[in-house]
Amino acid sequence: MAADRRVGIAVDFSPSSKNALKWAVDNVIRKGDHLILVAVRPEGHYDEGDQIQLWEATGSPLIPLSEFCDPIIMKRYGVKPDPETLDIVTTAARQTQIEVLMKIYWGDPREKLCEAIDTIPLSCIIVGNRGLGTLKRAIMGSVSNYVVNNASCPVTVVKHHV
Repeated sequence: MAADRRVGIAVDFSPSSKNALKWAVDNVIRKGDHLILVAVRPEGHYDEGDQIQLWEATGSPLIPLSEFCDPIIMKRYGVKPDPETLDIVTTAARQTQIEVLMKIYWGDPREKLCEAIDTIPLSCIIVGNRGLGTLKRAIMGSVSNYVVNNASCPVTVVKHHV
């Protein structure tokens, strides 16, 4: 991967996505990288309805760390980052000298994560895995499995420890 790497992390603020984020910070991220948190929200109605409708097709603009640490700004996007995720990324930004950004999409996480790879564009993407059993995965579908099979860049799946 080149010097100007854009490392994507799929985040939904669940334990498995925080585990993937921690793993990425410890094992992949290096000085000068862009760490891009990719969040996918369900389609719906949000406070700033006109802006959301405008962004539904292409996703939000890239949101700098200083803005996605602000709960008032993030409420407009319908996203509430948890304190642990914010702590992980602010510490990584300070210690590793990386730029942290967030991009929010609306729709099906499987399709939108693959879309993010091409539109941002990402050098690689890291996704968490909830550890669904075979039956649940067959019924509900696995986001990580879909991304692995359809992504146009390297994908790392970080298994969630139970």
